[in-house]
Amino acid sequence: MLSEKLKKHRIILASGSPRRQQFFKDLGIDVEIRLKPVVEEFPQRLSHFEISDYLAQLKAFPFKDSLKPNEILITSDTIVWHNNHALGKPKSEEEAYRMIQSMSYATHEVITSVCFTKIEHEKTVNAVTKSHF
Repeated sequence: MLSEKLKKHRIILASGSPRRQQFFKDLGIDVEIRLKPVVEEFPQRLSHFEISDYLAQLKAFPFKDSLKPNEILITSDTIVWHNNHALGKPKSEEEAYRMIQSMSYATHEVITSVCFTKIEHEKTVNAVTKSHF
């Protein structure tokens, strides 16, 4: 039913993530992969889902001038929220170890935001999953 509703649209997935690509494949939805580099930095005043919303929208920005009327661009970002701050990707094995140690025996949140962009409209949604580690 979803693929029927989308048949007049071209779905553009701006993600190199194999998991995100497989998600659409599992739904039976054909997507075109388009990638543009984006520096994933966010204002420090943002917190929680505001960060992933901002980054998902930031990833859509470079495409806005090139979208066609029948195209829907999908961008996304996921963060881990723990002890009132976003955990970034560890830069070393030691940092990864400290991160895992800080999350042990505690609850953190995994927040994913998805931004749907058309020429005339943009909509961002998010989901929060609590995880005990």
